[in-house]
Amino acid sequence: MTDLDTQDIDQLKKSLRKEAKKKRAEAYKLLPHAAVELCEKLFDTIPLPKGAVVSVYWPLGDELNPMPLLNTLHEKGFRPVLPVMLGAAKPLIFRSWAPGDELDDAGFGTREPGTDKEELEPDVLFVPLLAFDRAGYRLGYGGGFYDRTLDKLRSSKPVTAIGIAYAAQEMDAVIRGPYDEPLNWIVTEEEVINLTLTE
Repeated sequence: MTDLDTQDIDQLKKSLRKEAKKKRAEAYKLLPHAAVELCEKLFDTIPLPKGAVVSVYWPLGDELNPMPLLNTLHEKGFRPVLPVMLGAAKPLIFRSWAPGDELDDAGFGTREPGTDKEELEPDVLFVPLLAFDRAGYRLGYGGGFYDRTLDKLRSSKPVTAIGIAYAAQEMDAVIRGPYDEPLNWIVTEEEVINLTLTE
């Protein structure tokens, strides 16, 4: 992996994404209750800081649906936020969310809070992914939004990144580039993987 340049890494990731999307689509069809099972395992295992600002992505296509998680965070007194894109190659910002809030169409089928909502920096981020490995790396969509965002946030304070996925999205090793940010935890419908134990 050290012999690959950035262009080689990008090409390999592109081919891996096609296979990863197929696996995720199959899991989405086979496991309709995975989101609820994942939510239960997560709160039984991961000690989230009381009252923390927590980012959760808005569901897109056959991503594992984070809505049960988002609603439970609100019920438990956390401060949920949703990501907002400012443009290509820019880190995400985050605005507050509560059940019943009207959201703006952000393109690509996703939604985000409007400018009337408070902007907050998350302490914990739940991160979407196409594939993951047990070293804590994820295969994303190629835009680099979460890697840039985690790099920026981690430069100023401790931030916990939690990947949520179907167990079927695991791969032996994710090809990683020099700017890929590691996850602290991965949660699937089957288990919670504490990556801080292997650091």
